[in-house]
Amino acid sequence: MTSIRRWLLGWLIFGFAAASCVAGYAIFRTAHEEASELFDYELRAVAISLPPSLAATGALTHGSAMTDISDDRIAIEVWNTQGGLVYRSEEAPSIARLAEGFRTIERSEKHWRVYGLRQSERFIQVAQPVSVREALALRLALRTLWPLGLLLPLIVALVLFVVTRALAPIGALSRALSTRSLDALEPVRLQGAVPIEILPLVEALNDLLERLNAASSAQRTFVADAAHELRSPLTALKLQLQAAQRDGTLRGEGQTLARLEERLNRIIRLVQQLLALAREDAEPNSALTSVGLRRLAEQAVSDFSLLAEEKSIDLGLEIAPSADTNDTNDAFDVLGEPHALSVLLNNLLDNAIRHTPHAGRVDVVLHRDAGRVSFEVRDTGPGIPEAELSRVCDRFYRGTETQGAGSGLGLAIAARVAKRHRAELSLRNNADGRGLTVTVSPLRPTPADLRLGNASG
Repeated sequence: MTSIRRWLLGWLIFGFAAASCVAGYAIFRTAHEEASELFDYELRAVAISLPPSLAATGALTHGSAMTDISDDRIAIEVWNTQGGLVYRSEEAPSIARLAEGFRTIERSEKHWRVYGLRQSERFIQVAQPVSVREALALRLALRTLWPLGLLLPLIVALVLFVVTRALAPIGALSRALSTRSLDALEPVRLQGAVPIEILPLVEALNDLLERLNAASSAQRTFVADAAHELRSPLTALKLQLQAAQRDGTLRGEGQTLARLEERLNRIIRLVQQLLALAREDAEPNSALTSVGLRRLAEQAVSDFSLLAEEKSIDLGLEIAPSADTNDTNDAFDVLGEPHALSVLLNNLLDNAIRHTPHAGRVDVVLHRDAGRVSFEVRDTGPGIPEAELSRVCDRFYRGTETQGAGSGLGLAIAARVAKRHRAELSLRNNADGRGLTVTVSPLRPTPADLRLGNASG
């Protein structure tokens, strides 16, 4: 399992360690080179500081004045103007006279750093073993590295502290979620300011919880509404059966079978409407495809023709003339979900036919104007009181003047479908005072490329 904490710590510590090694090597090399330059300066200083009287003696001596200058680290040789050797320090190797300046030579399998200085009356040559120089330079260079060696553990400790503190909000978020109950769907609240790096995560999580809460609330509302609405017809059906049982026949008062059938039909329709409502609530963002609205309207009118004939209602489909004279398309293709739009049309037609009196009229009218598609369902029924127009789309609402069986869900489902298609369902009483007009507008027309693709497929 991948761990962000281990990943951060591993790479940060490795990076600091690698950087420290590179920095340490650079510091060591720089200190070593500077130490070498310092020792060269020391050789030159020794050569310059030799007393002038040393050459005047004209003999090989080891005076006490030179004891402090020459030691096991530095060998000194002095020649006079005639080329004679006038001085050589103790344990100095036999090095031939060289030219002026610095050079490195090898004598008896030992490397020496030699500096030659010409003066007016003598030539001075100072030498130092390279091994001694290297040992001293190494000691000086190593002394420059101890602060870095002390700093590295402090940096590792600082990295551990910073990473732990930086990941603390994620741990707090995990603990807040792990201690929640299944029913707790309120937004997540963290103590203190939320870091900007995890703010999108918290916002997305809160959005998910909000949608889950809405879905849970819709489910609870659906169950409560279903239980409430089913209780009355089921109770009436039970009483009807008990009455028939007491009479000893299913013809209690001669109308028992008809009443039972009516109750059962009402329950069946209520269950269908509840299932349709639940489906709309469960699929708020389903994919939209190209749908032929005219074809759906023709199918809906055909399906309700028998119900309309029972009441001698004139049921028809009309195509309103388009304001655009160049518009020759009569397919009325729109973006939508076929089943949902079919439910929308069926509910509006069912409501219109049920509330339209005998020998009335119900029309489905399709409109297309300036690239906008809409449709209307007109009837010649009693209409709806103006005070109730804003409430008839509420779930289970039945107006005070509503007659006949019904669940109060038809318009609620229709409004839900229209909203899912980014359209608005509006109701208005007809101007002549006869009937109601329900308008769904606007529906989005199918783009030309999608319509051509469907036609070729």
